[in-house]
Amino acid sequence: MGRSELVLMTDHGSTEGSREALATAVRRLTGRAPVLLDARHFMSGGPAGPPGAGRVCGTGDGVVLEVPAEGLAVPARTVILYEIPPHRRLELADCQRALREHGVRSLGTAVDGWRAASDKRLTVEALARHGVRQMPTVTLSRPTAAEAAEVFDRLGGDVWARPAVGMSGQDVFHVTTRARLAEAAECYARAGADWLLARDARNFTADGRGRHQYRVTVLGGRALRAVEHVQDDPDEPCNLARGAVSTPLSPTELPAGLAELAVAATGAVGLPFAAVDLAAESGGVVFEVNVHPAFGSPGAVEAVAVPYVAAHLDPEGQSSFQVANMT
Repeated sequence: MGRSELVLMTDHGSTEGSREALATAVRRLTGRAPVLLDARHFMSGGPAGPPGAGRVCGTGDGVVLEVPAEGLAVPARTVILYEIPPHRRLELADCQRALREHGVRSLGTAVDGWRAASDKRLTVEALARHGVRQMPTVTLSRPTAAEAAEVFDRLGGDVWARPAVGMSGQDVFHVTTRARLAEAAECYARAGADWLLARDARNFTADGRGRHQYRVTVLGGRALRAVEHVQDDPDEPCNLARGAVSTPLSPTELPAGLAELAVAATGAVGLPFAAVDLAAESGGVVFEVNVHPAFGSPGAVEAVAVPYVAAHLDPEGQSSFQVANMT
């Protein structure tokens, strides 16, 4: 069958760019390129249709990843799973379980962890269950106008609405009026989406004209990297895709307790690796846990992608994330 390959499996329909960053990291660490496979072949439903287009076949020493339609049969003992859109992650669960069952080295087989972080309703529940601080949050599922208004008032009339499953700050609303609440509710109703309302964290910049928050990347139970995001528009999500500006920091430069809070949040959802969005205001609170943070900010390839790939390459390092990857 040939030598075992390092496989980088991502959704090739994505234009985010993480695939290129991870491939660069693999080349730096191994001197050769990874085999690139389209994760959509291994989703229930495949790239465009019937399930089972891609197969994970155990060999006793790893797996062979087969895509019969493309004549591919790739032997692998290490698989990097990344850049999978939140709404498609559940479709990879069978593939993840098979990789785990056959002993493949991967930080991407925590099925329950992916689900808990991708579905913000489950994130809120997991953080609450483990005592990780967050803003008061209520989940809504096709509420009446009166039900939504009651929650809005109960949370203080200054809230953020977001879909239960989303990415890049899309369809997120800062809601301070009943009219804005109705606009958000209509958006989610059109999409048939459940949504959440969370009290505003008052995470304003020093001049009070914008907002800031931190993203802390956690790997193997330690804070690997931190960035501060500053958003000039206080009514927009503090997200790079929505115009925020990112400044890299050392984890030691974070406000006291935030690195530990990020580690706790990552563990609460059951992931060995994640990027946690959080604020120092309101006593230090977590906003969300990201399964696949993009590598778009300066220095992210060296600071995050290279250590992330290295964790896959070191067999001794497997135990460092195995405990958090037991689902």
